[in-house]
Amino acid sequence: MTGGADPGPSRSGVVVHLDDPEPAKHAGVVTNVANLLADLDDGSPVELVVHGPAYTAVLRDAPEAGRIGDLLARGVIVAVCANTLRGTGTSEDQLLPGVTVVPAGVGELVRRQREGWAYLRP
Repeated sequence: MTGGADPGPSRSGVVVHLDDPEPAKHAGVVTNVANLLADLDDGSPVELVVHGPAYTAVLRDAPEAGRIGDLLARGVIVAVCANTLRGTGTSEDQLLPGVTVVPAGVGELVRRQREGWAYLRP
């Protein structure tokens, strides 16, 4: 859990920010990411950073678990904040398989922007 999530080869991508507690917002953001992948269709890295009250979106029993699993299978990096997990008493084994834990969600967002990634907050 050091540094940020590894996007593979050095290439600017798109980082998507999710910190809203509402399941309807989670569903909308997942749809936005799927639409982004379809529209870009160029292999650009995409990362969904989840922190704060939105952490429930990446739990195994979350309403959007299947759709987030599909995004992971399509190569989207889904990163959740370790500070949030610690603060909510959530263990990593409660997360969807493939979700990456980063030290701080806000730090991950800043790192990606400093690397030249586009920032989206749907």
